[in-house]
Amino acid sequence: MKHLFILCTILILIMDTLFPKSASCITIKEEEELSHEFMKMVRKHFKVIRDPLIVNYVNEIGQKIVSAFPPQPFEYHFHVIKDHTYNAFAAPAGQIFINSGLFEVMETEEELAGILGHEIAHASCRHISQKIERSSKIGLATLAGIAAGIFLGVGGTAADAISIGSMAAGQSASLAYSRENERQADQVGLKYMTKAGYSGKGLLVVLKKIRDKEWFGADIIPQYLTTHPAVNERITYIEGNLKLETGNRKLETANRKPQTANRKPQTESFKFQRAHARLTAIYGDEDSALQRFETRVREYPADPAANYGYGLILAKTGNRKNAVIHLKKALAEKVFDPYILRDLGVIYYLDGQYQEALNILEGAISIEPSDPEGLFFLGRTRMEMKDFEAAASVFEELLEKHPDYKQALYFIGEAYGRQKKFGQAHYHLGIYYKERREYKNAVFHLKKALQYIKDADKKLEVEKMLEGLRG
Repeated sequence: MKHLFILCTILILIMDTLFPKSASCITIKEEEELSHEFMKMVRKHFKVIRDPLIVNYVNEIGQKIVSAFPPQPFEYHFHVIKDHTYNAFAAPAGQIFINSGLFEVMETEEELAGILGHEIAHASCRHISQKIERSSKIGLATLAGIAAGIFLGVGGTAADAISIGSMAAGQSASLAYSRENERQADQVGLKYMTKAGYSGKGLLVVLKKIRDKEWFGADIIPQYLTTHPAVNERITYIEGNLKLETGNRKLETANRKPQTANRKPQTESFKFQRAHARLTAIYGDEDSALQRFETRVREYPADPAANYGYGLILAKTGNRKNAVIHLKKALAEKVFDPYILRDLGVIYYLDGQYQEALNILEGAISIEPSDPEGLFFLGRTRMEMKDFEAAASVFEELLEKHPDYKQALYFIGEAYGRQKKFGQAHYHLGIYYKERREYKNAVFHLKKALQYIKDADKKLEVEKMLEGLRG
C-alpha cells in the first residue's frame, strides 16, 4: 500500500510541475459526478454490450485484480463496448472499458487481465482527475464530452461529434496519458496483477498486437495508441520485467523438490474461452466468425469452446439444425455448463420445439438460477405453451433478481392479460412503455390499471407515476 501511495505522490508532484498552479486534482465526489455524466454520454452514443455471460466474466477478472490493490475510494465497474477498434481505457471513478474488437483478438485470460490491470492502475492513481482543471467555466457535461471524445475515438464517429461540440462549448483539455502516466500504470498494474495470480506476459502479448495493427496503415491506427503513448517503451520495460521474473523463478525452481518443478501446466480458463467464443459469434463479423469456428472445429473436433462458438454463429445465420449438433458436442465435454444448456434451449425455442426448450431451460436454470437470459426464455417458452400462470411467475422472478431487465415487463403484462388479471397486466405494460419513453401508451395503460387495481398502495403508486408523466 505504501508503495502505491508513494508512486501516486510522485506523480502529483510531476503534474504540479507540468500544469499551472491553478490546476489541481478534483475531489472524489467531483470525479464520481463526472463519471455519471460520462456514462450518460457512452450510453447515448455507443452500444454497451450487456450480455451477462460476457460482462460477468470481464467483471470477475477485473474484480479479482482490484481485490489485490489497496482499499480504493470508489467501486470499479467493467464494461465492453461493441466496437471493432482496438481500445481500452479507464474513465473517471473506476469505470473501466474495453472494446469488443480488442477482446476478440485476445487468446488468453492473461491478455485480458493485463489490459484490465493496466487500466485499473490508471484509475487507482487518478491520472484523469489530476489532469482536469477545476474551473467554474467548465461544466461536468462539457468535461465528460471532452473525455468521451478523446477516449472513445475520433475521425467521423459519434465521439468526434461529442468532442467537437464540447470543445466549442468551453475550454478543451488534453486527457491523453503521458509517458509518466503509462510508466506508472505499468509498474503499479504489474505489481498487483502478480498479487492476483497473473504475470506480465499477457499485457506484453496484447501490446504487441495493438502495435502491429498500426503497421497496416495510418487510417486504422488503434485508438489505444492515441491515448496510451510510448507503447514501444512499455514493451521494452515489460520484457525486462519478465526477464527478471523468469530469472527469479529459475532460482526458486532450482531450490525446489523435483516433482514440484515438473508440475503439469494449468490449461487456459474455459470461462475465458466461453466468453470469447460468445463475443466473437454474437457480436463479431458473421463471415469472419463462421470461418474462424469452422477452422477451429475442423482442427479440434472435441473442443467445447469451438463447438459452442460454432453453434452460436450457425444459429445466428439461421442454420439451427447444425447449431444444435455443435452445442450438443460442446455439452458432451461440459455436461453441466448452464450457459451452453441455456443457448441450446433458446435455439429449440426459436425453432418452435417448445417441450425440448422447456426441458433444457429448466435444467439450465436449476444450475444457474440467476441467469436473466435463461429466465427470460423460460418465461417465453411457458407463454408459447399457454401456461400463462407459470410464465408470469418466471417473469416475476426475473424482475425481482434483475430489475433492469425491462423487456420482461412487456411479457409479464401479456401473461397477466391472458389470465384476465387486467390490473397487473396494464400496470406492467404502463411501466414498460414509461421506460421506453412512449408516454402516450404509458398513460393509457396506467389509467387502465387504476380501473382494475384494488390495493390502495399500488393505486397511489400508479397515480404518482401518472402525475410525473403529466408534469
